Amino acid sequence: MSDTLPISIDTIVVKDLDGNTVDLMQEHKNQVQLLLIYNNDCLGCTGRAIPLAYEFQLQYPSIQVAAIHSDFKNREGNTENIKSIFTTGQIPFPIYIDQYHKVYDQFKAEGTPQWLLITKTGNLYRSVFGSQDNAKNRLFYALESLVVIEE
Repeated sequence: MSDTLPISIDTIVVKDLDGNTVDLMQEHKNQVQLLLIYNNDCLGCTGRAIPLAYEFQLQYPSIQVAAIHSDFKNREGNTENIKSIFTTGQIPFPIYIDQYHKVYDQFKAEGTPQWLLITKTGNLYRSVFGSQDNAKNRLFYALESLVVIEE
């Protein structure tokens, strides 16, 4: 997917933890978004990507950071098991549920974690797979360059 970036995104439809349908493109219109597609059963997601998302949220307070738990057969997310991965039991940024992994499929994710960096104008600026140093560096540079562009 990164060969064709940037591409315009019309909708990203998910459920909030109360079961309400949310379109993230409408919910965070005119705001840079860093979205993390993950699954609780992915150790790279819960051990590295979620903490990294929190780190980016602290470092870039003007960017809307959120996570999207992609549901796969026998690996569905709910409020209880999503909260359970946080030692405090509190969720530090919005987390949504991607029922039937539709968003995962929409962005042709390579696996989890998959990061989506979306511009204020609704274009997918970068799509990055992974949670280790290479992915972290690619995300950091993409965020730095987008912050400069968007200001």
